Amino acid sequence: MPSKHRLRWVALPLGVAAAVVLAGCTTTELNGYLPGFIEGEPAATNQTERVSGLWVNSWIVLLAVGVITWSLMAWAAIAYRRRKGQTGLPVQMRYNMPIEIFYTIVPLILVLGMFFFTARDQNEIETKWDDPDVEITAIAKQWAWDFQYDAESDDDTVWTMGIQAQPDAEGNIDQSQLPTLVLPVDKKVTIDLQSRDVIHSFWIIDFLYKKDMFIGKDNSWSFIPTRVGEYAGKCAELCGEYHSMMLFNVKVVEQDEYDAYLASLDEQGNTGDISDAYDRLQNYPGTTPEDDSEEGEE
Repeated sequence: MPSKHRLRWVALPLGVAAAVVLAGCTTTELNGYLPGFIEGEPAATNQTERVSGLWVNSWIVLLAVGVITWSLMAWAAIAYRRRKGQTGLPVQMRYNMPIEIFYTIVPLILVLGMFFFTARDQNEIETKWDDPDVEITAIAKQWAWDFQYDAESDDDTVWTMGIQAQPDAEGNIDQSQLPTLVLPVDKKVTIDLQSRDVIHSFWIIDFLYKKDMFIGKDNSWSFIPTRVGEYAGKCAELCGEYHSMMLFNVKVVEQDEYDAYLASLDEQGNTGDISDAYDRLQNYPGTTPEDDSEEGEE
């Protein structure tokens, strides 16, 4: 058996080699090749690194378990293979309590550990700001997006209404025609998510998070955009014939540019609350004449 002194000399170069390899990794590689990261720039939002950390660490644990499992399988296949001249069945092993306890407890620990970290991070991401700097209502519809920049009064609320992507004969999409969501950088943003018709899903790809949008049930998402730039968004829930054309852009800008954008919408006359004005489905519980008459009888 090798001495502890020899084991230290073996572990030292391995540790140094691992450190060198990791030091040479780019930001993209360190974050599991996920979008949302640019070398030398901050992450896209305050939650992006939390999501990538959960992703990368989960893969590290799963790969470690996989390597150990595959190695044991290969070792058992080689060490206990039938050799020349052997007949019959090999000696059977039954009721080995240490092994049975091991392969019961270890998977349980792994599952509980992954559940804990997932629940912890999801709880942080799902926490809604009590007093956001900006509150926006994103409204999904077949097959485009409306964005309403909410204010304390309807007179100060402004909006844009979008159309679905319009590909040319070669399938190229004019990005300038897509609905655009404008966000101020380094500000607390809450986006209230609504649907005008069927189930959709709001997904800003580089932000590494998406949430479903249901008719009659509003969701919300709070975060801080931390890097100025342009990002792609799309619907991530199959919602009908032109689901693939349900695209939008996101522009994260400085505060003065954001204020100027809202002022331009006001000058265009895009003011007031439109969140319910164009809903296609008006027959969910509590909205039909029959429901009103039944409430009156009660």
